[in-house]
Amino acid sequence: MERKRRIVSMSAFPSPNPKVRMESVTYMAGGLNVKGLMAAPLDGSGREGFLYLRGGIKSVGKVRPARIAQFAAEGFTVFAPFYRGNQGGEGREDFAGEDRQDAFAAYELLQSLPWVDGVHIFGFSRGGVMALLTALRYPDALSVVTWGGVSDMFLTYGERKDLRRMLKRVIGGTPGKFPERYMYRTPLAHLEKMAVPVLIIHGAKDSNVSLEHAKRLETKLKELKKPVTAWYYDAYTHYFPPLVNRKVVKALTEWMKNQRGAC
Repeated sequence: MERKRRIVSMSAFPSPNPKVRMESVTYMAGGLNVKGLMAAPLDGSGREGFLYLRGGIKSVGKVRPARIAQFAAEGFTVFAPFYRGNQGGEGREDFAGEDRQDAFAAYELLQSLPWVDGVHIFGFSRGGVMALLTALRYPDALSVVTWGGVSDMFLTYGERKDLRRMLKRVIGGTPGKFPERYMYRTPLAHLEKMAVPVLIIHGAKDSNVSLEHAKRLETKLKELKKPVTAWYYDAYTHYFPPLVNRKVVKALTEWMKNQRGAC
C-alpha cells in the first residue's frame, strides 16, 4: 500500500542495456505529479537503492537512460527524478528550493520498495546540492556522493555570470537582496547535521563548477570531524573522458558498497 501511494503510474521504458530493466515512473512529491526513470538489474541483484540526482535545469542536463543503466549494471536499483516541471511533470523547478521535495520523495520511494535494503545518494553538478540536502534530511542513508557538485550557491552566483539571469529568475533575486534564499540552498551552512559518509569527486579543471566547491565542502566536513573522502583529478574538467568515467563509476560504486560495513 505504501508503494502504491508513492507511485502514481509505471510503464516499461526501452533499456539500452539488455541486462537492465527500465521503467518510466510518475510519483507524488510535494503534492505534485513528478516524472522519473527507474532501472534495476534483471538478475535481481539491485538490493541497494541508488538515488540519482541530475544536474542542470530543464532541458540542460536531462537524465540519460544510458547513464542510469550504467549504475544499475553495478548492482543497484536506481531512481532518477526529472524534477518538477520536466518531461510532463507538474510544477516548476527552483534550483534546490522546494524542488528538493522531488529528491526527498524519490528517496522515500526507493526505501519503500520491498526488495531494497538501504539507499545511497548520488548527485552530479547541480545535483550535488540536491544530494547533500537529501543526505542531511535522511541520516539513515548509506552514503552520499557528489561528483562535480555544487556546495555553495553564493559561490555559484559569483562565479557563473552566465547563470545569473536564470538564478535570479528561479530563486527570485540576487544573493545581495535575498541572502536567506541562497543560504537555504547552501548545504555548507548545515553540515553539522551530516551523519552520512561523503565521497567528493571533482576535476581540478572544472569551469562549470569550480574545484573550490569541493574544497570548501571537504574542509568544512573535516573541521566537523565528519566522514569524508575526496578524489581529485588534476587533468579533467566537468566531464571526464569515457574510459576514465567508467573506471570512476566502478570505483565509486565499490566505495558505496563498502560503506554498509563501515557504518
